[in-house]
Order: sequence, then structure tokens, then C-alpha cells
Amino acid sequence: QVQLVESGGAKVQSGDSLSLSCTASGRTLSTYAMGWFRQAPGKEREFVASISRGGRSTLIADSLKDRFTISRDNAKNTVQLLMNSLKPQDTAVYYCAANGRSNYFNRADFDSWGQGTQVTVSS
Repeated sequence: QVQLVESGGAKVQSGDSLSLSCTASGRTLSTYAMGWFRQAPGKEREFVASISRGGRSTLIADSLKDRFTISRDNAKNTVQLLMNSLKPQDTAVYYCAANGRSNYFNRADFDSWGQGTQVTVSS
């Protein structure tokens, strides 16, 4: 089982940019499709972005694709989420997730999770 640790969460102002990082251990990251999800207070967890094992293909939630970018560095066992032009509605706990069973676009198959990192955006 892969272990995932997120970092980079912070309190920022509206319009700021922030980069989150996820570091994997226990297994080779390149064997997993990777993703980011988020959960705002009182809401269900939602999909943010995912990336294929080799990093060539990505999927971003429609409402976020003009501001968020996902990337990975398999040599460093890390996955990044770059968030630009942050808005108060982006406030949430952001989770890194791994999918070792299927492709990056199969959201239901992400079954290994980090502990989450808090992002708070104030207006």
C-alpha cells in the first residue's frame, strides 16, 4: 500500500496562488494514477484533478480547469497541484489520492488517501 503525505496548505488571500505537494512512500509512484480531491465544510468530497501514471494525460474538474494544474515527478515520487487566482470557495481540505487499479479518469477507483492539507482563502 502506498502512503501519501500532502503539504503546502496555507491561509491565503483571494487572488493568490498556492502549490500543494503530495509525497508518496512505500510503493513506486509511477504504478499509480494520482489525483487530488477536496472537501469543504459541510460538503461532500469532490474531485479536483487527476493525472495518468506517466504524467502525459490530465483531467481537471470543469469549474477549475482554467485555474488549477496537476503535475507529477515520478523520479521524486511527488504530485503537485498548482492553484491560481484562488477564491474563497476554494477553501477546503485537499486530499491526495492514488489509484493502482485503473486509469486516471476512473474517480471511484482512487482508494489510497493522504491525511489532507487545509487551504483557506479569505476575501
